[in-house]
Amino acid sequence: MPGKTKTGATSGVATSGAAGGIGVLGGTFNPVHIAHLRAAEEVREALGLEKVIFVPAGNPPLKAAPGLLPADKRLKMVRLAVRGNPRFEVSAMECRGGRAPSYTVDTLERFARKYGSDRLRFITGIDVFKGLHLWRRPWRLIELADFVVMSRPGHDFSGLMDSPFMARKKGAGDKGFSGRRLMEMAGACARKGEKGGTPRLELASGRALYLVRITDMDISAQGIRALLAAGRSARYLLPEPVLSFIITNGLEFSNG
Repeated sequence: MPGKTKTGATSGVATSGAAGGIGVLGGTFNPVHIAHLRAAEEVREALGLEKVIFVPAGNPPLKAAPGLLPADKRLKMVRLAVRGNPRFEVSAMECRGGRAPSYTVDTLERFARKYGSDRLRFITGIDVFKGLHLWRRPWRLIELADFVVMSRPGHDFSGLMDSPFMARKKGAGDKGFSGRRLMEMAGACARKGEKGGTPRLELASGRALYLVRITDMDISAQGIRALLAAGRSARYLLPEPVLSFIITNGLEFSNG
C-alpha cells in the first residue's frame, strides 16, 4: 500500500503518512457548494493527493430524479466552482451517457485503465460508505480503489467495522475495532491543524480505508435548494461564479 504505516495501539488500526495518488469525488452536486470544495481540499492535503477529480453523476440510480438539474448544468457549475485550483479537475465521464444510469464501478474501471488502480483513492462520507452494499458491484469497488471516508455532522466513525467490506483480523475480535477506538484515532491523528498520520484500516479486498476528520460544515445541497426555491439568498454557501450562473440562467430548484 502507498505510504509508510505504523501500527497503532489497537490491533488492525494503523496511521499512515501521505498516501499520494489521485482522489475521486463523485456526487450529484445539485448544486456544488463550498462544503464540497473544502472537504476535497482537506482530504487532498491530509493524504498528499496529486489532485482531486470531481465527477458529477449523470443519471444516478440511487437518487430520485425530481429536483435534479440536467447533467450539463451541474457539470458547468462544478467547472466554475473549481476554476483557479490547479489541484482540482472535473470529469464529464458520467454526464455523457444520456439517460442511461451512471455507475461508480464503471467510472473507477475507466480511471483504473487511465491512471492505474493502485493510485486511485475514492472519497466518500460515512453515511455513504455504510450504504455501499446498495451500490452496483460493491465488492469490485473495493478492489479498484482505496477508500477515504470523511467525517460528517451528525455521524461518527462508530459502526464502520460492522460493514461486510472491512477486513477481519484473525484473533483481533470486535474489541480491537471498536467504534470508540476509531473515533479516538480519527481525533488524535486527523484533528484539524495537526500534522502526522491519517488513520488507516484495511478493506476485505486488501485495499486501504483512510479516515479523515474534516471541518464540520453543516451545509447541504438540499438545504440550499430549499433556500433558492423559497426565493431566499444562498450567498456565501455557494461559490460566487456558481451563484451567478444559477441567477443568470434562471435555474429553478425544487427541494426534492
